[in-house]
Amino acid sequence: MIKAATMGDRLTGRIGDFGPLFEYTVKLVLLASFFELVLYRLLSRLGMHLSKMAATHPWITPTFTTLTAVGTWLLNIVAVLLFLSLIITMVNRGFGSEAGRLIRSAMASTLLLLLLTVAFLFVEPGMVGAVAYNGVALATLTLLATEYLVTHRDRAQRLLVATYYFGIAGWLYYQIVSTVYSLSGTLAAPPLVYEFHRAGEALMVLASMLVFVAYGQGLSLRTKNRRQRNRAILFWTTAGTIFTTLIFTDYWLELYDPALASAVRQASQGIGWIFQFGMGYTFYLPFALYIVGLLCWSYTVIKLLRMGRLAGYGIGLMFIAGYALMFSNLTLMVILGMMLLGLDRAKASAAELQPAADGTLLGSPEQLITKGA
Repeated sequence: MIKAATMGDRLTGRIGDFGPLFEYTVKLVLLASFFELVLYRLLSRLGMHLSKMAATHPWITPTFTTLTAVGTWLLNIVAVLLFLSLIITMVNRGFGSEAGRLIRSAMASTLLLLLLTVAFLFVEPGMVGAVAYNGVALATLTLLATEYLVTHRDRAQRLLVATYYFGIAGWLYYQIVSTVYSLSGTLAAPPLVYEFHRAGEALMVLASMLVFVAYGQGLSLRTKNRRQRNRAILFWTTAGTIFTTLIFTDYWLELYDPALASAVRQASQGIGWIFQFGMGYTFYLPFALYIVGLLCWSYTVIKLLRMGRLAGYGIGLMFIAGYALMFSNLTLMVILGMMLLGLDRAKASAAELQPAADGTLLGSPEQLITKGA
């Protein structure tokens, strides 16, 4: 009974359940990762896109140079915090009698990934190292996703993790197979690499929407709570307006002013270029789908963070990393996010703990002697 109660009390999905060191490290890594995404991976690309305007606007070059420098500094901070967070999370998940063989294998694979990351800081990885690194990353994600599917019973949550896993796997397959074919020197085209790449991006967009279904409930129009109903009306009205506007904007602008429509298309291509280099999305799908996914993800993460749920930190890191895991810190960000998402579990109910308690009491010699007397 003691073991059951301990597990029920610990696996509540609250960030404060694992001590202040774990709590503040995870909070810092999420915050630093977000600013690194904005300042380094997005704004630095925006500065490159505005290079032609720098001749007439002198403030552009020093401004974006400073932002890029700050983003590079944040990149190093994120890397250090990721290592610390992963080590602390591995200690919490990989040890103890409640840790099964699957999660221990995932922690061992994560440790190997960390060792490879450190080794490649001193030794140039090359193509062979890149294949090995991506292979270990794929194996680690497979173990973490499998462990999540085994320990979580909610269908929406399992669908979310499966969709996200196959999305990231599409990118890793693209990287591994393309590198292997380049390493072998063959002239044959790698099998289905571009199909897997595009399918992976589509699954990532779908996963950003499924985040709301799995963890963002609470916006039902049928609720009797007035505040929740007003919040639901505001959210769905905003989402519907944005989606409809983005879908028909090009058509409306073409009818109103073809020159303006052309200018808007060029601007959207520039935004797509920035996000492609920053997060790996090619935007071959309708732009409205990406915005809807961003809206669903943002609402869900903010809601979970306000509740102190580990799922909010995990989902936040998983999607901040983006689709194209070009740097090792982005890969580690996805691994840490999957770990935190796996730690978010429902607390064991009294009904689940009661049979264990009854069995312990009935099997106790002292109770049998008392009843016999």
